[in-house]
Amino acid sequence: MRRGLVIFLVLNFLIIGFIINYVFTLITLLFEDCSRDAIHSVDIPAPNSELIDQREKFIPKIIHQTWANETIPTKWLDAQRSCQELHGDYEYKLWTNEKSREFIETEYPWFLETFDNYPYPIMRADSIRYFILSHYGGIYIDLDDGCQRRLDPLLSYHAWLRKTVPSGISNDAMGSVPHHPFFLKVIQSLQQYNRNWKVPYVTVMYNTGPLFLSVIWKEYMREVTSEETRVRVLMPDEYNEKPWSFFGVYKGSSWHRADAKAVFWMGKHWMLVTFGGITVALSLYFSCYYVYSRMNRRDGYTAVPGGSWPWSRQATVVDGEHKRQDQQEV
Repeated sequence: MRRGLVIFLVLNFLIIGFIINYVFTLITLLFEDCSRDAIHSVDIPAPNSELIDQREKFIPKIIHQTWANETIPTKWLDAQRSCQELHGDYEYKLWTNEKSREFIETEYPWFLETFDNYPYPIMRADSIRYFILSHYGGIYIDLDDGCQRRLDPLLSYHAWLRKTVPSGISNDAMGSVPHHPFFLKVIQSLQQYNRNWKVPYVTVMYNTGPLFLSVIWKEYMREVTSEETRVRVLMPDEYNEKPWSFFGVYKGSSWHRADAKAVFWMGKHWMLVTFGGITVALSLYFSCYYVYSRMNRRDGYTAVPGGSWPWSRQATVVDGEHKRQDQQEV
């Protein structure tokens, strides 16, 4: 086998291996059903059940929300009030841009430069929620998530997230004890994932948003050693749309741009996108091989009748000059 072909094949295997290794966690997310850590209906006492008070509580009674300033948009006021009115005995913290930056500057100065240089405001809103849960503990709720019932049953877990569709987890409703190892891992990973992917939606999602959190969560699952370090997952029926669900969603994204439409379409048709990606990759691979074969033929390395490999002709030296010979002549 010619040395050039060996190098060609080795390089291709290395490139393919690198790509698979880089996206392996993303691929496994497509098949993750969260069943191992799921919080199901049978695990949650009914509203006003006496079982709620009998269960040990770990997460402090704090509700965190974020917005640019103290003036909440009218479309989300009902959602905000629903959580406040149901939880009069909880501490309520609204983290404005000013308060968020001051908190980072005071408590986590090593992150301030990254925080200030995020290209989109939603990235600061994403990151601050991880820091405040890690620092104070409590429950974070997006402003477009209203409360349908008291959240007391969710205080009995050391940390929880919610499953999203079609795969992975979301960061719009989360709970944690202070200094939980999962959220410590999250805040420690933010700088490592801080890259500009050129497409705003992808940059947000994979730098600080739900896709970033899903990848960290998937990696963290391998590190769980006890119930205290475990992260439980609130399933869709327990999240919203059912009479016993905790939250009700008030529509109105505050940051999605036009590029998000294409990403949403790809998310809904992920099998088609995956098939298309594999097809394109194989096409590129065989195109490279075709070009390689053509280059060999141009140099005189053509295949013998019935042969299929470009190294079926060899060069020998006769009277000081190079001569091409069929392999059968050797």
